[in-house]
Amino acid sequence: MPLDYVCVKSGVLCPRCEGLIESGSVDEREVEVMKALIELEEGEGLQALKKATYYKAYFIDDEMVIVVMDLGVGASVPVFTRYARDIEQKLRDKLGKRVKIIPRANDVRGLATHLLYPIRILGVNTLWLPDGSIEYVVRIPRRDERRLGKSKEVYERILSELLGKRTRIKSGY
Repeated sequence: MPLDYVCVKSGVLCPRCEGLIESGSVDEREVEVMKALIELEEGEGLQALKKATYYKAYFIDDEMVIVVMDLGVGASVPVFTRYARDIEQKLRDKLGKRVKIIPRANDVRGLATHLLYPIRILGVNTLWLPDGSIEYVVRIPRRDERRLGKSKEVYERILSELLGKRTRIKSGY
């Protein structure tokens, strides 16, 4: 975790941890997420958290938290998801918000694959716009569009937040 264990557990931050929050590299709301993860590891005895590495939490509106962490089980989507589901459920109960755990990914396709699972990703297009900005288009099969449903805009907002670039999800291929 980016903050010290003792600081998170006690709620009293040392100068180093306070500096990380003031600089903006750690969001103040992340302390609550880290504390919940520590409580789950110690109180609930979740074995997956013993090998886990926490990187960052992203807050989408006031209703959803995306936690980026490595669970130490590899990058295979079905295996990672199986371990993450139990942690997501228990975090949801502790935080009172929807929670999604995804691994840290260096590429757009890997990130979209973990976020949208079980929806298949056909590909990712990079659009270079005339104003010099970049936009991503994640392509999914038409038959998977119904699985996405009304949360398409939410997933587009999440991907845009995580990638730092506008991202759209397009189906019909």
